[in-house]
Amino acid sequence: MRKAIILFSLIVVVSIAAVEAKKSVSVISKANLPDTIDLPPVSKTEKAAAPESKQKVKPNVILVMTDDQGYGDLSCHGNPVLKTPNLDRLYSESIRFTDFHVAPFCSPTRAALMTGRIADRCDVWSTVYGRNNLARKEATIADFFKTSGYTTGHFGKWHLGSNYPYRPIDRGFDEWVGIGSGGLRTVTDYWANDRMNDHYLHNGEWEPYEGYCVDIFFDETMKFMKKNQQEGKPCFVYLATNVPHGPDHVLAEWDDTYRKKYKKGPHWGTVGEFLTMIARFDYNMGRLRKFLTDNDLADNTMIVYLTDNGSAQGTKIFNAGMRGGKGTLTEGGHRVPCFIHWPAGGFDQPRDINNLTHCVDLLPTLVDICSLDKPDRDCQPLDGLSLAPVLAGKKTPWDERTIIFHKQNISPKTTKWKNCAVLTSQWRLLDGRVLYDIKKDPRQRTNVAEKFPEVVADLRSRYEAYWKSLKTDEMLKNPERPVIGSEHQKETVLSSIDWIRDSAPHTWNQLHVLSAAPGSGVWPVEIASDGKYRFEVRRWPIEVNKPITAALPAQAESDTILNDHPWMMDSGKAIPAVTVKLKVGETVVEKAITDQDLFAEFSLELHAGNTQVQAWLVDKNGKLQGAYYVYVEKL
Repeated sequence: MRKAIILFSLIVVVSIAAVEAKKSVSVISKANLPDTIDLPPVSKTEKAAAPESKQKVKPNVILVMTDDQGYGDLSCHGNPVLKTPNLDRLYSESIRFTDFHVAPFCSPTRAALMTGRIADRCDVWSTVYGRNNLARKEATIADFFKTSGYTTGHFGKWHLGSNYPYRPIDRGFDEWVGIGSGGLRTVTDYWANDRMNDHYLHNGEWEPYEGYCVDIFFDETMKFMKKNQQEGKPCFVYLATNVPHGPDHVLAEWDDTYRKKYKKGPHWGTVGEFLTMIARFDYNMGRLRKFLTDNDLADNTMIVYLTDNGSAQGTKIFNAGMRGGKGTLTEGGHRVPCFIHWPAGGFDQPRDINNLTHCVDLLPTLVDICSLDKPDRDCQPLDGLSLAPVLAGKKTPWDERTIIFHKQNISPKTTKWKNCAVLTSQWRLLDGRVLYDIKKDPRQRTNVAEKFPEVVADLRSRYEAYWKSLKTDEMLKNPERPVIGSEHQKETVLSSIDWIRDSAPHTWNQLHVLSAAPGSGVWPVEIASDGKYRFEVRRWPIEVNKPITAALPAQAESDTILNDHPWMMDSGKAIPAVTVKLKVGETVVEKAITDQDLFAEFSLELHAGNTQVQAWLVDKNGKLQGAYYVYVEKL
């Protein structure tokens, strides 16, 4: 039981190895970082005449994305401090997009990447509170590859839903090893994971792994590719590491060049650890490419590398002449690197492409290049444009495309004109009123809206058409709902990161649970079928195994560091609850608890259909405090 956007109407086109066994991984993880890994030249035999030509042998595809690494966080882009030799080599052997964009935050970028559609259309505009569940109506890039004879694997960070039907294995992936739907130390992550020797979800069940997180995700990628090679199957891998996103945990044994230079303080924060994590990712990129070469996979494997938003910390050192970082509407928040390398397809000769592009373009591009079939399901119209023509060196008719998106993280609903961006090859209109000429003013220092009112009016009209197409009222009336009692997931775990909040304090992080943050909210759910359902209401997740009312003792030890000190969770705060209250639809039940009770158990007869769940811990004065976890299964 335990276990932005291409709107094809109204005139507007809006685009907006099997390596060592697990026991040896920890040895790799504790090694000092080498500058690079020696790679022999990649074979240039049987190179395709043009990328759009049909390949006799389907290429393997590895879609690699880092978390919070910005455009300037690579030495090949001019960073004067950080050294990324393996990414530099990939850069020198790839076609590079210089005006490539994503969303300013994590989940919206991932939704757009997976679907070829701007995240606003996919019901994903936030990273938490139920607004990051990828809409059921959306076909994913994995669906396209799986339909076309590929075996599909996802290793790393998902962040598009934690329960059925939103998990990777529900969205076209055959194999999945990764953290919970959010990031490290979020409420859906295994309690007290710290990047080293952690528990990860393997096809929906928590399992222990030895080693550092990014090493493990690369190991699993190589193991997966080797298995498919032995079985004669092409594979698609979505390798989405959870580095260098904070918290900035690294190993004390590693090369501490960056940590010595940039120690904690009022100006640098944890940038030293941030850079060290990027260096570790770079080292693993070298490992991956050596594996491909050693196993005769390099020539016909396509590597697509990008990042999910602007830099979280690297802007303190270098930002490639841009303004802003993660979470901003200015260029540094959403213009990121994108390299495509594929020797057999001719994508190994270095060349820059300067067209305005977006991560929604990658799905239609791969459909064209890999001759992918359409999934056997309804597919929504793609916002992306195929980059195959520009990859082949052809001129395109869409130089003046428009990309539109919002940045409304942690918002309960999307709001017109709030934190919106309209992008063209020359202009950036922010919030409908601030205009920058990105060609003449790449640092976005001068608002020229008054000088070019006709441009503002034109871009505003494009936004109006886009907004009308979103149908936001329908999204809010019909929120995405995990399914309880499905044959695909025996037990559903509802947690406070997915609340539709009815009170202000944040509850998405394990530290919020630890400190007894007084939030609450509702979980919209779907009951799969009529029958009896068992509910366990908990304050702590099952792996903690502490009473509801208990404070959690401080963590005893940790093998990772933060700000030059071992990272350990502090002690928790007790909640003096005497009863637990559960509401499912209109049914309300309540049960008294003792200081020894790990959970309160309820059994309810429920009918199939949509409803909502709420749960509270109640003190002797009747004060309500949201219960952070509810485990549900059909009996």
